[in-house]
Amino acid sequence: MTTVWVVVGVFAAVGGAAFGVVAWRDRARLRSVDDDAAGRDARARQHRYEAERHGEQGDLWQRGRDSTG
Repeated sequence: MTTVWVVVGVFAAVGGAAFGVVAWRDRARLRSVDDDAAGRDARARQHRYEAERHGEQGDLWQRGRDSTG
């Protein structure tokens, strides 16, 4: 019975490793220019939101610096 469990474990390990390699490879392959553009857009939106929040709190905001001098 121990032999059966060892064989099942080996098959599960090999199958899991194969699945992981294929999933990792496909994830890298499916990345596109649109993903990069969407990431830049999301960061720009977040930056604008943070800048607006900072301005609403009474501080002066100009391109990420305090404009008092």
